[in-house]
Amino acid sequence: MTQTAPPAPAEFMQDLIAFIQSKGFIWGPSPEIYGGLSGFYDYAPLGKLLKNNVEQAIRDTFQVNGFWEVECPTVVPTKVWEASGHLGGFSDPLIVCTKCKASFRVDKLLEELFPDKRIPADKFLATIEKEGIMCPTCHSAFEKEIKQHSLMMKTKVGLDIEAYNRPETATTTYLPFPRYFDYFRKKLPFGVFQIGKAYRNEVSPRQFTLRMREFTQAEGQLFIFKDQKTSYAPYERIKKDKLPLWNAKLQREEKKPKKKSVEEALADGDFKNQAYAFTVWLSYKLFTNSGVPEENIRLRQHADDEKAFYADDAWDIEVKLNSFGWTEMCGAHDRTDYDLTQHGKHSGRDLSCSDETHKKEVAHVIEIAFGTDRITFALLDNFYNPQDIKEGKTTFHIPTKLAPIKVAVLPLMKKDGLQELSYEIYKELSKEHVCSFDTSGSIGRRYLRAAEDGTPYCITIDYQTKEDGTVTLRDRDTEAQVRTHKDKLADTVRVLLDGTLEFTKAGTPVQKEAKK
Repeated sequence: MTQTAPPAPAEFMQDLIAFIQSKGFIWGPSPEIYGGLSGFYDYAPLGKLLKNNVEQAIRDTFQVNGFWEVECPTVVPTKVWEASGHLGGFSDPLIVCTKCKASFRVDKLLEELFPDKRIPADKFLATIEKEGIMCPTCHSAFEKEIKQHSLMMKTKVGLDIEAYNRPETATTTYLPFPRYFDYFRKKLPFGVFQIGKAYRNEVSPRQFTLRMREFTQAEGQLFIFKDQKTSYAPYERIKKDKLPLWNAKLQREEKKPKKKSVEEALADGDFKNQAYAFTVWLSYKLFTNSGVPEENIRLRQHADDEKAFYADDAWDIEVKLNSFGWTEMCGAHDRTDYDLTQHGKHSGRDLSCSDETHKKEVAHVIEIAFGTDRITFALLDNFYNPQDIKEGKTTFHIPTKLAPIKVAVLPLMKKDGLQELSYEIYKELSKEHVCSFDTSGSIGRRYLRAAEDGTPYCITIDYQTKEDGTVTLRDRDTEAQVRTHKDKLADTVRVLLDGTLEFTKAGTPVQKEAKK
């Protein structure tokens, strides 16, 4: 059999979007009936379930590592954004076509053209001229000027109060710091996180849901005294874990990332302290626990000229996509005491604090920031395989714990009481899992439909079920079919979904821990 070459990224993206829209994951730009507004999308039934599962995995990971969830307003007064620096500095570098006057974000345009090369901002114009880069829309020359475009979305509260939709969740997470300090019994360190909407007035959003004007962001904030960073208790339990690190030296030498244990990276100077090392590790776990394959993740260190002036350290998580190659997905930054100092100064409130071992000082913040839409897209990109179409089927091989629908219940026929019996099984399983009940079409077509949805297991109720109480349980990936008694079905499905059991192609149950 001849091996078929994988599709080019543009062809893959076209296939992927067609799959995403036709199967009910994501629709848009929205509202479609009015022609759509770029940067805004609808999460359809399967997409919303998938995104919910991603966000639940994020919550579980933060919570098990001692971070507490909060929810803060999305509309905030102007003076907050003056304090944070967003009003003066939160902007994109734009370049305009001399002919069609289309505007493009320069950094992203160059990033798409040169995905393996980092081009500093002061080299943007020189690179465009040297490489002869033309407008993607009309292939004309660009203007020889880069303009800054503010990303802030302005609004009005009441009659005359000027405010802005938040462009990220971090700032609103910092503001209740005095309340946090009281809640956590006046002791540092403590961690909080937030998952919620943010808004950026992008000029020309591209790359589907990777860059939107309204999106969902997740951010975790570790509040910690400066001296506590060097000896951070949670570090001890994760220091042997390995991370795929692409430090600044490896980037300069154009070498691949290297797997190192966290403690090796700390000893080599990749991380400056234990608390920050732990935070980078936690960033990595947020992505692997959300289903992104380990082999498609790397952690890239920021060069000195990339870091914000207040940042003591900065690493990004990048994920390899079939559609766009290596793509930045998350930032982990040691922001020192900048944020609380700024908000203390502009609000007139003293945001310093002390405990029994520290004199009064401003706490530092170590931050993890990423978009849940990006992880959701990464899963769709990584686990959709258009090559399946050539075999007459499309299987969405999403990891079981992230699958939008966990079980499809399928009566073989609508008559002779099979549909009623099936519905009773469906109702029972639905108490624990998101299930579908499908009676339309042949059983083979329904198996294919469930595989396209990413449903890991199908349960078929047939005439033998009426005789001996057994049903057919079918595995999405192996296509193995086994019979099990309906009274044991809930327990069997539970262990299959929690990952401790799977079926081989021959239908033999295998404990996953023992499988190599």
